[in-house]
Amino acid sequence: MIKTAEFVSPGHPDKICDFIADSILDAYLEGDKESRVAVEVMGGHNLITINGEVTSSFHPDLESLVKKIVPARNAEGIASAGGGENYKIIINLVKQSPEIAHGVDEGGAGDQGIMKGYATSETESMLPREYELARNLCQKVYEKYPYDGKVQVTLENDVIKTVVVSFQNSKNAELLSLVKSTIEAEEYLINPAGEWHQGGFDADTGLSGRKLVIDNYGPEIPIGGGSFSGKDYTKVDRSGAYIARKIAIDLLKKKNAKEVFVKLAYAIGEPEPVMAIAVSDGVEEPVTGYDLSPKGIRTLLKLDFVKYAETSQWGHFGHSEFPWEN
Repeated sequence: MIKTAEFVSPGHPDKICDFIADSILDAYLEGDKESRVAVEVMGGHNLITINGEVTSSFHPDLESLVKKIVPARNAEGIASAGGGENYKIIINLVKQSPEIAHGVDEGGAGDQGIMKGYATSETESMLPREYELARNLCQKVYEKYPYDGKVQVTLENDVIKTVVVSFQNSKNAELLSLVKSTIEAEEYLINPAGEWHQGGFDADTGLSGRKLVIDNYGPEIPIGGGSFSGKDYTKVDRSGAYIARKIAIDLLKKKNAKEVFVKLAYAIGEPEPVMAIAVSDGVEEPVTGYDLSPKGIRTLLKLDFVKYAETSQWGHFGHSEFPWEN
């Protein structure tokens, strides 16, 4: 069996947008824990657009916030924090639809949707091996080259066949040496299009919620399809995916299983899911023993205390500091 997974660095345009979206969410929640936030961010080429729906008693200075966290780059493409003064920021936020708000006020889900959770015994993080290898490699390279970049790892019957690494502002020989010291493979493709210096928002546009497979479990595992970043807990695309992961972990340990899939589905305005199924090593059973309402998930996972910007950079699962992993 051949499996491939990729990962991108926090300097990738899409992940910059995820970080901005979740930083905006954190800013609202810091001033008002009951804020309803659903924002989308698009950025690139000295322009950032923030669009969506927000209902909150708190009104942070979003333009200043965004300009502080957007990385500016010098002539060599080197990033520096807080250098986004030259960016044009367009902000278009309106209040949540009153029809949606009514359903959420009654404790219901903010939208319909399908969420998937997964856990496997093949790695300590309970994530697929190809995904974990790609993420670990990307993190290691990013420590030396904190810029735009991406990696890809291909396995064949657990043998690492091919590793692809493309990172901004890196030298091929040095990068190859670092990659070889991190992961053993039969083939290495290092900056296969050549060394490059223009990256991030200078080279491409980014969009929040576009790296869903990386945010979840990699391409071998089904995902629900809803994006995470920029959304508060009432958006079950996010909170439902988090509780589904926790349930999968709990069942994996309880049943000593090899892998567990969890499937949830919600209807807008309804607090309880219309589907809550777990499949442990091929055996399907209903999920029981959890309050799966948005408010129940909020309480169980202590979502009021999560800094969402921290979830936006290295995937939302497999990190012990996140409460849905415990």
